[in-house]
Parts: sequence; C-alpha cells; structure tokens
Amino acid sequence: MGDVLAGFHAVWEFESDSVLIRYERGIRTPKLFQALGERRVPLSAVEGVTLAPGKRGTVVLRLRPRPGADPLMEAADGQLKEGSDPYRLVLPAERETLAEYYADELKGLLTESGPADRHLVAPPEAPLQFKAYDGKASFDGTSVQFRWSWTGASSAKWKAGDQSFPVTGLSGVEWRSPEIFEGHLRLLTRSAVPGAALQPDQDPAAVVFGLGYGPVHESLPFAAAVLAAVRSRGPVPAVPAPARRDPADIAERIRHLGELHQAGLVTDEEFAGKKAELLAEL
Repeated sequence: MGDVLAGFHAVWEFESDSVLIRYERGIRTPKLFQALGERRVPLSAVEGVTLAPGKRGTVVLRLRPRPGADPLMEAADGQLKEGSDPYRLVLPAERETLAEYYADELKGLLTESGPADRHLVAPPEAPLQFKAYDGKASFDGTSVQFRWSWTGASSAKWKAGDQSFPVTGLSGVEWRSPEIFEGHLRLLTRSAVPGAALQPDQDPAAVVFGLGYGPVHESLPFAAAVLAAVRSRGPVPAVPAPARRDPADIAERIRHLGELHQAGLVTDEEFAGKKAELLAEL
C-alpha cells in the first residue's frame, strides 16, 4: 500500500506485509504510546480490522491482534484502558471515508486468524527498569533483579534478600495494572508449587505497585519484555489451575478492605468490585 494515515497521537504507515505505527510524543499523548515510540505490526499478527464511531466527532480504526502474537497485549491481559490501546487510531469524523478505504484494503490482505504459536510483534528492548512501591525492578535481557526498598518492602522480603531470576527459570509473568486495586508484577517460576502463591507483598518473586509506583508505561513494557524472553526459550509446561484460597485468608482480606473503605482510601465501587473478586475465590 505504501500510504500514511495520521490520526490523534499516532501515524500509521501501511506496507505490503505490515503496519508501522509511530506514536507522537506530545503532552496529551498517552504515556504508554510515548514509551513504545514505534511498533511494526506484521499483518500475520492481525486477524481483524474494525472501524467504529468514536467520541466527540471522531472515528476509530482498530487492528485486532491474534491471541499470543504480541507480548505486550498478552501481558496486559485485557487490562488496558481504551485510550491506551496501541492498536487504535483515532481520526476526525470527516476522515471516515478515507479510514474506511484503508480498513477494506487491510482486510483484503489478512490471511491469518486464531492463536499464534509464537510472538510476531517485537517486544520492548532491554535493558528496562522501573520503581515499584517496595523495590526497584530491572531486566537486562537474561535475568530480572528485584532490589527491595527499606521504606516499602515487607519483613518477609527483607528476610529473603534482594532477588535475581534468570529467564531460564521462569514460566511467565503476571501483571496487574497499577490503575486497579492491588497492582503488581509477579514472576512465575518453573519451580513454583501450584496453588501455593503468596500475597504479592509477601512474595519475593513479586513487586507491588502504588500511587506513582509501577505506572503502566513503565511496568507493562517491562513485563512484556520478560514474557517475550521467556517464550523465546521454548514451550512452557502447562500450569495447573490454582487451588481455591483459604476462607480464613479471604475473610481477613475482606476485613482489611473494609478498613480501607471506611478510611476513604477505597471508593464504594472499588470496595464492591474487589469484595466480589475475593468471594469468587472461595
């Protein structure tokens, strides 16, 4: 195709076998986009294209990546807010006809669908690091290091000491957005006992987020890079479903959640949602 389509916060350059997405660095551009810079998305990583009305006189052109094709989206696991979706291009409504043309052209070039057997979109490049609430996480491409903060780390983490995790010993990552209650990044090790995971603030294989700590634009690319490195090592053994939690532990966490709610640190909506999630684990 060889054409360029400019929208709000990004420019898409269409090529015969891929779409090169260049993100702006303006003050209103989502920080995740600025951190990504640009991404080349092979058409083999895409299974669909949609065009829909947006907000306030806009239209939205969106690529639908195949499951497992992009480590960033795999790590995000559906937790990204709509405005931070790197596969959306927002355009003025008067450009709808042009956007429709490109959508039709792309649809005609797509030949793949269903889960991908490997990552097809390049991950963020190491080295990467970010500051969590209870420590500093860094990744050099071969191993992940956690260095605990004396002001935020639990006594359990201090007793365990700073941690280093070679990629060869990992089976995956668990990223929970800092924009929701109890955000964290947990490294899943091949030696972990199924159903025995500790709470993130007690687990030496996890760092916890907080207000201003582990923001999406820093912690998600980090998680994606680690996940891509793990996947490149070959297939990962299937992990059995975790066992149900101890009812006494659930009750204690609900009690603590209630205290945060009464103190005004958790909204009514957050309290109700998290309580429902905890009860569902029984």
